[in-house]
Amino acid sequence: MTCAIFILGGEERYANYRRAVEAAGGRAVFSGAPEEAAACDGLLLPGGGDLEPWRYGQPNTASRNLEPERDTAEFVLLERFTAAGTPVLGICRGLQSINVFFGGTLVQDLPGHGAVDGTDRLHPVRTVPSFLSKICGKYAVVNSAHHQATDRLGQGLEAVQWAPDGVTEALEHRTLPVWGVQWHPERLPGGLGSQLFGAFLERCRLGRG
Repeated sequence: MTCAIFILGGEERYANYRRAVEAAGGRAVFSGAPEEAAACDGLLLPGGGDLEPWRYGQPNTASRNLEPERDTAEFVLLERFTAAGTPVLGICRGLQSINVFFGGTLVQDLPGHGAVDGTDRLHPVRTVPSFLSKICGKYAVVNSAHHQATDRLGQGLEAVQWAPDGVTEALEHRTLPVWGVQWHPERLPGGLGSQLFGAFLERCRLGRG
């Protein structure tokens, strides 16, 4: 059977993610209802607007495009998937949601990492031995389109990849099948992006047993 990957929201908003999941041999399941994720083999948290800063103990100083209902639903999903030990992959905002869910904080505004005239930046990253280094190697080039980033890491999380300025570009949980990347593999078809989705789907298959 094909692995089912749950994505919160509508397919029309996340077409790139559907294509990436399908290209890796999976099936994307879209819904606004967290309860419909119960039969899925993995959870994908896509990019989007900022989390509400009160969730990590800060006033709003630079956060924008807030999605409070999505914050709530994603935290419900993270609670269920982590409790079950089911794989989770967070992308951009998704990485930030994972960090805040585990008690971490965010930098609310970070210069030099956002898109330029609607086009992703490209920059090198360094990766230490980890799930991700098996895909990226020690050095790689990724795309960047974010204005926030992790600050204090959440409990159980460790950074495994960094941009040249020290910004965390990827993290993983020490004991749970939970990973996050700050870049956008769904916009890197072929090569690195496809390899990451392929590796995630393979972990989802193993988790299904």
